Amino acid sequence: MKTEWKIFLTIATFLLGATILYGAWTYADSGGHVEWIGTVALLLSFLLCAMCGGFFWFVSRRIDLRPEDRPDGEIADGAGEVGFFSPGSYWPFGLALAAAIAGLGLVFWQFWLLGLGLVAVVLATCGLLFEYYSGTRRTAEH
Repeated sequence: MKTEWKIFLTIATFLLGATILYGAWTYADSGGHVEWIGTVALLLSFLLCAMCGGFFWFVSRRIDLRPEDRPDGEIADGAGEVGFFSPGSYWPFGLALAAAIAGLGLVFWQFWLLGLGLVAVVLATCGLLFEYYSGTRRTAEH
């Protein structure tokens, strides 16, 4: 996590500088008016990167160093089980379709379509989350 928070906070620092420079530049170029859309977009990008970097910094203080965070770390130090990844699932497609429906409801400002899409997003997220927790539990005794 040490590497991640450094990357995110470096990008956040750049975005803060770009926000200040962009705001000052548009203020001087347009005769006293700041171009707010770009300035706010850069500011929100800075805040998002700072939030991610702050989270990674917070987590990195509470866990042991990982092999990729140590200068003497070897590739073999990271060997072993990484986790479980689904070999094939249709839920991401359903989640994307539900998000697209919600997005269309937002674009055309149709509240019924937006509500339907958000309900579908929640259901697809639950399906993705609990995909391997459904059905009967099998034990070694059966």
